[in-house]
Amino acid sequence: MSPVQKYAIGAGVAVLFSLFFLPGWVTLLVVLGVVAAPVVGYLMLDPSQRERLKRVRRRGIGN
Repeated sequence: MSPVQKYAIGAGVAVLFSLFFLPGWVTLLVVLGVVAAPVVGYLMLDPSQRERLKRVRRRGIGN
């Protein structure tokens, strides 16, 4: 199982837990945190770091 699949499963479990056991506004915060954190982290990278990340991802395809 790839690390991305593990993160997706963990995010799904966190969202389901928050849907059933926490109030609605806390669920919204959990969903935003799960979705927004990686996006904000990627946008904080320099252009050279983004290029390096793209190269590493491309190199990993097919291995």
